[in-house]
Amino acid sequence: MTIGSPYAIALGNRITALHPRLQAYVQPIPAGRVGVGDGVFERVGCRNPVLRTLLGPVLRMLQRRGAVYAGWAQAVPFTVRNRDGVGRSAERTLHLRTDPWTMRDQVHPLPHGRVVDRLGRGGVVAAVFEVTASDGALELRSTRVGLRLGRVRIRFPQWLAPRIRLRESADDAVGAQRVALTVDIPLLGRIHEYAGTFQYRIEEDA
Repeated sequence: MTIGSPYAIALGNRITALHPRLQAYVQPIPAGRVGVGDGVFERVGCRNPVLRTLLGPVLRMLQRRGAVYAGWAQAVPFTVRNRDGVGRSAERTLHLRTDPWTMRDQVHPLPHGRVVDRLGRGGVVAAVFEVTASDGALELRSTRVGLRLGRVRIRFPQWLAPRIRLRESADDAVGAQRVALTVDIPLLGRIHEYAGTFQYRIEEDA
């Protein structure tokens, strides 16, 4: 498997189209170091109370596996920790008013400018993304999404598959990095989202 930053590999020469802040973010993280971001999510979770009830059992299962937050919250401080090895692993800890909760994922490069992201314990959710650079921002759009429940793997047909979009950009007005993710399902609408800003740095991995 490929060692290093999957985003830098997927972008290739297109990395120069990113804002300098984003170029630094997608560059490989040296061994023994970790990328750390501290910020605030303006919103996170499933906004629609009807969908939260309808999809509650599934969302709560995914939360227990460390894949998505099942509730709805605003103004939530968070910390992200990125490490590169075989792909890039990330831990995003939400400092909720009750207890902290951590979302974990691992990203690996694929041919033709794509990556695969496996979220949660055991890669309960897996999504293939096309990686592009637009207006200085890093953009990911899902092309395939599946679930892994024990030994059972479910690949959603195209007409039913969730549409996941992620945009990482630079917010020069506040000197920070902005992240926004949405998950939409045909016929149901938006079932998950998060958006916020954070400050990012590389430091020694303790």
